[in-house]
Amino acid sequence: MSHRERKLTPAEQKRKAAFEATCAEMARAGYRQKDFLIGVLQANTLSLLLMLPFLALAAWAYAPFIAAGGSFFLDGQFFLLFLAILVLLVVHECIHGLTWSLFAPNHFASISFGVIWKALTPYCTCNAPLKRWQYVLGAAMPTLVLGIGLTAAAAVLHQNALFLLAEIMILGGGGDCLIILHMLRYRPAAPDVLCLDHPYECGFVAFEKSA
Repeated sequence: MSHRERKLTPAEQKRKAAFEATCAEMARAGYRQKDFLIGVLQANTLSLLLMLPFLALAAWAYAPFIAAGGSFFLDGQFFLLFLAILVLLVVHECIHGLTWSLFAPNHFASISFGVIWKALTPYCTCNAPLKRWQYVLGAAMPTLVLGIGLTAAAAVLHQNALFLLAEIMILGGGGDCLIILHMLRYRPAAPDVLCLDHPYECGFVAFEKSA
């Protein structure tokens, strides 16, 4: 077991076996594999720095719509705020899955969900190789929907608590943005490239095949 890996659940072990089988199949088809993995703790640390400009931009956009005297904390109901965050984290992962399922050959049957309990981090994974733009779109969609969407809704409704949730969802997209940044910096040596989501780690593998 590598230093990146952790003790896997039975479901994760099953996904790992399927992942390794897919990698072997791609190798037999003439593809070269490149790994792009990010440690969960590293992702959680760097995501704050990466998302600060987006948090500031959302705050600037919402500033004219702040409800005077309106609470940012659901009128002090911190349990409701915590519950809303948990629900939106689940929605975040469902949006990943729904977007990737549009492009996967087996659609939603190619999507799996899990939780890294050590880091209290839910995740979604797609077990089918996708084109680069398809993978990036699926990675970005939750932040676009929950970050930009909730900010717009908060501005229309003048709901400060809704805007706070939008900011939290933008921050929660930091790990996805790190992956997208790796993807944008990736310069494949071959024109034919497919990306496969890692089944239990933060990141993906790319498969290159020369023409």
